[in-house]
Amino acid sequence: MNCEMRPEYVWSFNQDLRGEWRWNCKAPNGRILGASSEGYHNKSDCLCNAQIFGYVPESGNGSGILGGLLQL
Repeated sequence: MNCEMRPEYVWSFNQDLRGEWRWNCKAPNGRILGASSEGYHNKSDCLCNAQIFGYVPESGNGSGILGGLLQL
């Protein structure tokens, strides 16, 4: 699974019902191209995992390109 950074892709970072952080990457047609396979206690760990799959933060503060929230 590789969701290389493209401007039309939407990356979402949110917490699930257990309070764990998860990510997903959607194509313009709404299809999920990639998603975390586990929850992370720390948002920074979730961001690091997303970077393995192509997420690139926009600035040095780790904000990156975030889409709308998706309830998992």
